[in-house]
Amino acid sequence: MKNQDLNGKLALVIGGTSGMGKATASLLAESGASVIVASKTKDSVIATVNDLSNNNPEITVTGKVVDITNIESVTAFIAEIEKESKIDYLVNASGIFRPKPFLETTPDEYAALLDINTGFYFISQAVAKKMKENGGGAIVNIGSYWSENVVKGMPTSAYSIAKAGLHALTKHLAVELAPENIRVNAIAPGLFVTNVLNDVVGVEKVEETYNSLLGLNPLGKNGKPEQAASAIVFLLSDESAFTTGAILAVDGGMSTGRG
Repeated sequence: MKNQDLNGKLALVIGGTSGMGKATASLLAESGASVIVASKTKDSVIATVNDLSNNNPEITVTGKVVDITNIESVTAFIAEIEKESKIDYLVNASGIFRPKPFLETTPDEYAALLDINTGFYFISQAVAKKMKENGGGAIVNIGSYWSENVVKGMPTSAYSIAKAGLHALTKHLAVELAPENIRVNAIAPGLFVTNVLNDVVGVEKVEETYNSLLGLNPLGKNGKPEQAASAIVFLLSDESAFTTGAILAVDGGMSTGRG
């Protein structure tokens, strides 16, 4: 997905400053699209804008700050993006991964996961209205293997509820927005090497933890953010023009059968 395939397109990446979101923003810029990255902290937004701009000097890269778990912040953010003349692509990539036993999960921990979907819902609504005005567009949500699957010893009930809801939203929006020429798809990643486990197991144990999980993948390796980005940009692009409502497994074969 390079060689200026996406010239003239504008992409908004929510959670575009780290992990799969940043990798997607980078690939979109390399492919010729102008990019808006949005995240919770101003420092991360500035750093990412500078990084992507330096790597793609001919592409316009801008950033915005939004806490998608805070409805006031989301409302202010929507007012900002409504000023854009168009938005062709939306990627909902923000997320946290906090495995926690069901019997120990607190209301605040549960809400932290579900509130992300509230932000996605209303940001997607605002962007879809903009897309409708301009004749169409494409949305990709980052769901999860854990939305429909369980790994013993890795309790993710609250996380899985949130991701299952995002998968359901993907399918509903695909049907509702199809008449407006707006496609909506999702990827369901498995184990990817990002920073999501840093706070869970501690930075010093991250590599060891990922290595211990290699047996879960039939391919015998964990994913890289760039591999998720390739799938996301494919679903955004015209190369997948006849695809909507799909939940694409990008999990090394885990959902087919763990090794």
